[in-house]
Amino acid sequence: MVQSSVLGFPRMGKLRDLKKATEAYWAGKLSTDELLAEGKRLRLEHWKIQKDAGVDVIPSNDFAYYDQVLDQIQMFNVIPERYSKHNLPTIDEYFAMGRGHQKDGIDVPALEMVKWFDSNYHYVKPTFQDNQTFKLSDDPKPVRHFLEAKEAGIITRPVILGPVSFLHLGKADRDHTVDPISLLEKLLPVYEELLKKLKEAGADVVQIDEPVLVFDLPSKVRDAFKPAYEKLTALQGSSGPQLVLATYFGDIVHNFDVVDAALQKTYALHVDLVRHPEQLEKVIEHLGPKQILSAGVIDGRNIWKNNMQKSIEIVETAIQKLGKERVIVATSSSLLHTPHTLDSEKNLDDEVKDWFAFAVQKASEVAVVAKAVTEGPDSVRSTLEANAKSMKARATSKRTNKPDVKKRQEGVSKEDHERKSAFPTRYAEQKKTLKLPLFPTTTIGSFPQTKDIRVHRNKFTKGEITAEEYEKFIEKEIDDVIAIQDELGLDVYVHGEPERNDMVQYFGERMDGYEFTTHAWVQSYGSRCVRPPIIVGDISRPKPMTVKESKYAASKSKKPMKGMLTGPITCLRWSFPRDDVHQSVQAQQLALALRDEVVDLEKAGIYVIQVDEPALREGLPLRAGAEREKYLSWAVDSFKLSTAGVEDSTQIHSHFCYSEFQDFFHAIAALDADVLSIENSKSDAKLLKVFIDEAYPRHIGPGVYDIHSPRVPSEQEIKDRLSEMLAYLKPDQLWINPDCGLKTRQWKETKAALANMVAAARFFREKYSESA
Repeated sequence: MVQSSVLGFPRMGKLRDLKKATEAYWAGKLSTDELLAEGKRLRLEHWKIQKDAGVDVIPSNDFAYYDQVLDQIQMFNVIPERYSKHNLPTIDEYFAMGRGHQKDGIDVPALEMVKWFDSNYHYVKPTFQDNQTFKLSDDPKPVRHFLEAKEAGIITRPVILGPVSFLHLGKADRDHTVDPISLLEKLLPVYEELLKKLKEAGADVVQIDEPVLVFDLPSKVRDAFKPAYEKLTALQGSSGPQLVLATYFGDIVHNFDVVDAALQKTYALHVDLVRHPEQLEKVIEHLGPKQILSAGVIDGRNIWKNNMQKSIEIVETAIQKLGKERVIVATSSSLLHTPHTLDSEKNLDDEVKDWFAFAVQKASEVAVVAKAVTEGPDSVRSTLEANAKSMKARATSKRTNKPDVKKRQEGVSKEDHERKSAFPTRYAEQKKTLKLPLFPTTTIGSFPQTKDIRVHRNKFTKGEITAEEYEKFIEKEIDDVIAIQDELGLDVYVHGEPERNDMVQYFGERMDGYEFTTHAWVQSYGSRCVRPPIIVGDISRPKPMTVKESKYAASKSKKPMKGMLTGPITCLRWSFPRDDVHQSVQAQQLALALRDEVVDLEKAGIYVIQVDEPALREGLPLRAGAEREKYLSWAVDSFKLSTAGVEDSTQIHSHFCYSEFQDFFHAIAALDADVLSIENSKSDAKLLKVFIDEAYPRHIGPGVYDIHSPRVPSEQEIKDRLSEMLAYLKPDQLWINPDCGLKTRQWKETKAALANMVAAARFFREKYSESA
């Protein structure tokens, strides 16, 4: 019999229940016991969904109140002393590491948070000390959740992040020099203890994720797998559970020498056959004589209905080599990256709704494929026929192919990607037009989205207020934001984006080729959820999307006003993209639509235009080489195509949600943006050294404080950050801004933080003006 397996399930709930509960807890409206009870309710509900779908192997320990890596940080006592010394309750210490804590005289920033591989999910980075020790918590969460499911009559497969990935995905704390992988020998006993406890609880099989196997790994990390898994696999049987080694988001062929050694001793190996189906044959060749293959054929990263025939063919290939008892049909990765259920979508057009599958539906797809290869296609004949009909309908739909869009793409020339002049000429013109001071201050674009904004947007969506009434409300919000910026004394203003729901959805709603959902939320980090639009066909812009609000804001201020756009790669990456054409084709279509918007903004008198590309890095193929360079080539071209249509005097900005881009800095430089702003407050300033090493000629705004946390940085804290930055950047090169947009923050903390930022900027402006 071929079993079916899900590697992980979305944790937020059908109606973002977990988001609402955690935010109520943070606001003091929910007790600890009530929060924990809501978490338990959701876990039981999600296990039951999978069981009812016919899934044989159901995961546990995939649930987290903030982040699954943060769970492990706390469980292994990898808690920096700045958090542990306050003796906070366990759950509050956990949230302090995830989002910072500024209450009752305790003021600590959050740990660094970065993207999980090439997804839009963010994990909390393990942070190690030179004298790091590890200790398993008294009541380990994986054991507790396994027993919880067992009590409900559901035997689950616990999921834990493997020791090599846990260390390699971490970093040394500030002012510490420890190489995380050197801590393996200290860490392994904690894993052994945890596995023994899981076995004692009745867990016969445990999924241990080592996703870093898809990377090009340093030799020290590669060498760590053998001793790690010699110890952990030695437990299999009497004192420990069988281990399923899981990888995803890439292929592991280049690391087969690692797999061939100790990892062959694991009970099963999971590989992602959606992203890299071509690895199947070599994976089968390298399996141990009794090792089981977990074949990830149901896409855990996208929302398209599975092509059943294609998946069945892949699984049948594996069965022919291994036999039915040595194959498991699985999702390619955790379903964390997909929305909860398609059943909630009451407003989707029936035609396109038939093309989609969310987490609940994907659980059923796994079971169907497993049944088809176990009992034969006739056992699920009606389902397979309906699936084939859906595949054909999508391929032939008029929504998918637009001849006029394709014709415009064919006419794109090399010259369309280049600004009229080089940066020195442009900058001379921009200085005349904008008249900005040294250390200019600005924000990244959005200001707090208050309850009042959300209520009015909802009323307008429901038709409870007229378009005119809603427009007047938005204009008042813009007026208020400009008044606040006047009061703070910023140098380059933004209109605050009160009319925008999401930085990608807003633009997608104004382009042809997109479809939208009402409840398809996906966790991005913590309680933050996004509702990615879906690219279903060729993309174009019917009319201007942002010009009206930007032009109105510019009319209300004498300061330069930034037009705010989301770049083509971010629109692509933060949507669910098509899987029937290459992503470079979709990116170019988005770039042409945005180019029209950039030109229209300039015509409307907006001479600073920010085209954000925070997703550029996450789209980077996980391994260096030809594939990465191809991606960077078309990604850079897409950005340049979108921005190159303006005059020299118009200043192009772009924003990136990361600062670690040493390995592809040539692409960042090639974007030819006049000003870059980057998320940097939780990174060491020494990462800016690349700007010196590469003699970067243009301007840069490294974020000076963390917008993911509610804490307010002091003026001195920001001054200290700026002093560090000036060791690597020239004074006339440095812009001063927060890490990212301020949409999720409250006004009180926003004003206080920006006031301190502006004060710090003035201090350095005066200091350098005097020295000049």
